[in-house]
Amino acid sequence: MYFIHFPILQTHPHQESFATAARGIYHESCMGFAISVGHGGFGGGSRLRKILLKHFGVPAGEIATSGRQFPITARVDIQSALEDLLRNRPGTTLLGILSPNPHEAPALAHTLAGGHLAIDAGPLQHDEIDIGEPVPVRCLKNGLWLSREKDLPFAIMLAPAGRFGLRSGVQVEIAVRASERGAQFSQDLFRDIEVLVSQGRTYRGRIISLEGHIDPMGGGSLVKVHRLAKVSREDVILPPKTLALLDRNVAGFISAREQLRSLRFQTRKGLLFYGPPGTGKTHTIHYLASQLPDHTTLLVTSEQVGLLDEYFKLARFLQPSMMVIEDVDLIARERTRMRHPGEEVLLNKLLNEMDGLREDAEVLFILTTNRPDQIEPALASRPGRIDQAIEFPLPDEEGRAKLTKLYARGLDISDHLMELIVSRTKGVSAAFIKELMRRCAQFQIEFSRGDVLAQPAVDAALEEMLFTGGALNRRLLGGEGVERMAN
Repeated sequence: MYFIHFPILQTHPHQESFATAARGIYHESCMGFAISVGHGGFGGGSRLRKILLKHFGVPAGEIATSGRQFPITARVDIQSALEDLLRNRPGTTLLGILSPNPHEAPALAHTLAGGHLAIDAGPLQHDEIDIGEPVPVRCLKNGLWLSREKDLPFAIMLAPAGRFGLRSGVQVEIAVRASERGAQFSQDLFRDIEVLVSQGRTYRGRIISLEGHIDPMGGGSLVKVHRLAKVSREDVILPPKTLALLDRNVAGFISAREQLRSLRFQTRKGLLFYGPPGTGKTHTIHYLASQLPDHTTLLVTSEQVGLLDEYFKLARFLQPSMMVIEDVDLIARERTRMRHPGEEVLLNKLLNEMDGLREDAEVLFILTTNRPDQIEPALASRPGRIDQAIEFPLPDEEGRAKLTKLYARGLDISDHLMELIVSRTKGVSAAFIKELMRRCAQFQIEFSRGDVLAQPAVDAALEEMLFTGGALNRRLLGGEGVERMAN
């Protein structure tokens, strides 16, 4: 969404025409837009203010600024775009800027006005940005470019956006002489920046999340790149019915997306993965992420629900994208089960954001839950939000045999022992079998039995996991089903 502001503090013949022209600048996007007109004359102020006034050659009241906010993931691409646009302009100067107030985003308008705590010139500062490559990218923390378009001087400031230590994006501010020509130049320059940023692929195909902590020195809401092990199709052990639903609703849907769009059907989709803990929901998401190299995957955990609006902005900005909200019942539980009004606020935010996406948005939602009965019906029962629920059941006999072979890794298991393990693990989760095979390997090492798994190691591992640790241990490890069968 864009917002336009016209604080005309000093009458000037060009200011009204600039504001009129700027009112036409609107573009449907997830980027913010603001505009202001300076005030005052040549006067005193910071060293940076004097540099700016000398560069523009007019009083501060004849300089207008316009700003646009981009998502935090566009930081590297914005710097590249600005460098590309300014590289061949002679006389372009890059300055570092220092802000005395780390809790507020720096603004050229404030500096030109000569206000208190104005930003000033200083050394260039850089951050090392992890974009998922072996070597991080060196990126400007903030910067100010002074340049000209023929006889029209202009300035561009790049700085973190946000307030009170929570970064919400990247702010680009353009300053020009207040005139219709200046307004048109700012509009064209922002359009060029947007085109180049949209072509950037810094986080394309990555798996990312936002660091939502508050940092009093201005950090926070930074992008974290997750380096997850790639999961192959052979590593996804699920019933054939579940695999068929996954193929049709993910890979099949994505391959048909363009044809669906041409037939005027919506291209966004919502899936709900449900089932007991440890049955492979998260494991399957890792598999899907590795199979969609052109999609950016956004991981939203329960402690990051306060950043839902930022995640939805990123989902739109980085599309095609896959947005994963784990344990969605924690923020979308049935209203009668809510404990305080704040939970309903989060639920409404989730519903509104999902409804607010355009039908042609290339966004795939995957919500996971261990408690589908507690999900608010407004989310689970309305078409257009959740299009398909996919059950992840406890593994059957065939599934337990495949899981045992998968997680045995370097251990050899005889057919007789395989049958024993499968029969004694009825009712357990996939996570339980994974841990069982690790315990078996450890006991095998302690018993010095070599690489061929022996029954004493299996007996010892099952005894420890199912009985020695008690009922709580069985629930923690995913063996609660065995407990119910024993009773």
